[in-house]
Amino acid sequence: MSLQVEDLEDQSKYRQILKVPYEELVTFVLDYIRRKSGVMIFFWFVCILFLGIALSIRINIAGYFHLKSIMLYSILGLIVFPILIIPVHELMHIIPFYLTGVRRIRIGVDLKQYIFYVTAHRHVITRRQYRFVALIPFVTVNIALLILILFLPGLWKWSLSLLLFVHTTMCAGDFAILNFFFLNRKKKIYSWDDADEKTAYFYEEI
Repeated sequence: MSLQVEDLEDQSKYRQILKVPYEELVTFVLDYIRRKSGVMIFFWFVCILFLGIALSIRINIAGYFHLKSIMLYSILGLIVFPILIIPVHELMHIIPFYLTGVRRIRIGVDLKQYIFYVTAHRHVITRRQYRFVALIPFVTVNIALLILILFLPGLWKWSLSLLLFVHTTMCAGDFAILNFFFLNRKKKIYSWDDADEKTAYFYEEI
């Protein structure tokens, strides 16, 4: 039987190690994406790799298209498509949440911090479950974009390569929490969210 939130209140077995109000999520993300680890080395490597792919495509299309057309597709890749892909990204979080047994799924947005999120209201999440939920959008969306870049013509390659880079940077929040779990990998960590109070809690097994 899976753990319940009430089980984590047993101080003889579990100890709260972190409490993150949603209004401080950006601070949490910035903190953990700066902490060096294999997780963050991988994340920054992929960001640089995808930026390199975009720049390579830009160099290759130089002289073949008018600057006005290139600017238009640049705006699509940097602004329009990233906005449109947000619901797709969040859906890719909802599906693995549902597959892992979560039913009280909440979707939220904080425009002040420019963040969108999906939470499992009062559902205890393990490190393994979170890894699955966090990586599905990163893997599925980026693979789909790489395939499209491979087969679509010039300006679309440029636009979607920009989207590929931007989408990867949009995964920074997911990787920040992955990094938190990784840096605490010697501990047995559980987390749960109170979507009403807009707070995330992290516990370790004693």
